[in-house]
Amino acid sequence: MTAARKLLTNAETAELLGILPNTLEIWRGKGKGPRFLKMGPRKQDAIRYDEAEVMAWIQERTCSNTSQYMNLPQQAQHA
Repeated sequence: MTAARKLLTNAETAELLGILPNTLEIWRGKGKGPRFLKMGPRKQDAIRYDEAEVMAWIQERTCSNTSQYMNLPQQAQHA
């Protein structure tokens, strides 16, 4: 049996990333930021973020010096 995925709300994800919730909404519209789940087809249906995906997204953007920043994928630099 696999472990249950922890799904975060937009607000919880924003807090984890240290950004405003509205920033995540903007990123979704631009195809940036961590991958998300849409819990239904309607506009008002919930958005959730898989905590493991968010943590992986953070890890992909972790740099130890400024020259590493230049090697990030273009989407990562502007997200």
